[in-house]
Amino acid sequence: MLQQPLKFSHEVLKDTIISGDHVIDATVGNGNDTLLLAQLVGPLGKVYGFDIQNEAIKATGDKLLLTGQRPQVELINDGHENIDQYLEEDEKISAVTFNLGYLPKGDKSITTKPKTTLTAIKKSLNYLRRQGVLSIMVYSGHEGGLEEKEAVDSLVSQLPQKRYNVLMYQYINQANFPPYLYIVEKK
Repeated sequence: MLQQPLKFSHEVLKDTIISGDHVIDATVGNGNDTLLLAQLVGPLGKVYGFDIQNEAIKATGDKLLLTGQRPQVELINDGHENIDQYLEEDEKISAVTFNLGYLPKGDKSITTKPKTTLTAIKKSLNYLRRQGVLSIMVYSGHEGGLEEKEAVDSLVSQLPQKRYNVLMYQYINQANFPPYLYIVEKK
């Protein structure tokens, strides 16, 4: 049976991340990816979780406390385009996750934007270790979503083949802007 793109992303993350790794959740949202990342890195690892919305940071913090995963997570109420302000210059990251669009069940007028998303992706690639992965879930069915989709498509399709493998995982026969996934692996 085929996996939904988000579930496939989680399987890739599970195959990539080991205990003690450092990872980034570039769009914390409701905290589901943050929780998974925290479980994967374990108590010796570190998760940097970014979101511009206070409600997302609070909900994620609460979820992490309830599951005992809070100690290894640094929640940062800032845009993902500023990741370089929170990481050490030579820090190596095993995985970075992005879920583009808006906060589910949140204010749909607050969305990720092409300019900041592209900046964050480019900066993330600089921190990614060899054989680390960047997971980008693209949701384009919101205002501005198609513009962001096209910008991300352009960026990842132009990554040099000698340095990166880029996989696109999507259903092509579904209506209403189905989400799709990019996995970028640094060689």
